[in-house]
Amino acid sequence: MYINLPEKRYYKIGEVAKAFDVNTSLIRFWENEFDVLKPKKNKKGNRLFTQEDLKNLQLIYFLVKEKGFTLDGAKNKLKENSDKIVSNHKIILRLEEIRNELTQIKNQL
Repeated sequence: MYINLPEKRYYKIGEVAKAFDVNTSLIRFWENEFDVLKPKKNKKGNRLFTQEDLKNLQLIYFLVKEKGFTLDGAKNKLKENSDKIVSNHKIILRLEEIRNELTQIKNQL
């Protein structure tokens, strides 16, 4: 899944949820379920997601929403083959970026 967020240090949970087209409650639920998600919290307790958190969320979204894994299956897959999954996911993301660029070029013609 290609997400379109501006480059910055921290993202609020609302921005992240909107980019992934999910509810904020799902992001908070995944934070409790997956150990790889560790957003920082400010003094008020608001979650602040980094680029690394976004990459982990993309992996979780890919496994759960696009590949249809259960939560336990996604956890096991991340533990077992994390390097292979990350490399495959990077390839998929790059291909989606290329497709989006080509679509924009086509629309300009």
